[in-house]
Amino acid sequence: MSESKKAEVNGTNGFAMPPFGLAKFALPGVLGQFSEQGVAHAREGCAKIKAASEDMAGALCETYSGNARSVTDYGLKVIEISNLNTASAIDFFVQLLGSKSAADVVTLSAEQARKTFDTASAQSKDLWDLTQKLATATGEPLKKHVAKVLHQGN
Repeated sequence: MSESKKAEVNGTNGFAMPPFGLAKFALPGVLGQFSEQGVAHAREGCAKIKAASEDMAGALCETYSGNARSVTDYGLKVIEISNLNTASAIDFFVQLLGSKSAADVVTLSAEQARKTFDTASAQSKDLWDLTQKLATATGEPLKKHVAKVLHQGN
């Protein structure tokens, strides 16, 4: 083919025209690929959310059962303390009824006050220990869950 004929076919001045055909640019294929990628990312995100939700539900169940145990222990301790304090008060009144003089009443009252103070201090310590146990039992499962989630994020 002559040079002038090539120039006619390819364009002016002998430069080749780039092919701008839409047939070679598969638009539906590209959109389909983006769409598939979007669906895949959405499924992956949903799976992660579902797994995190299940983990959180497990952590909350663990927290709730730990709280239930701790609250039950605390309630039982309060009942035990109430029973002991009631028995001690009844014993004190029985001793007061058997006292023969005002000096006996004063002595018994002083002893009872000391005993009550010592007992109340020990009981307060027991209740404080149970309260700390409850606080730890409440926070520990959630702390483990948050640490797990943060570790997965890295």
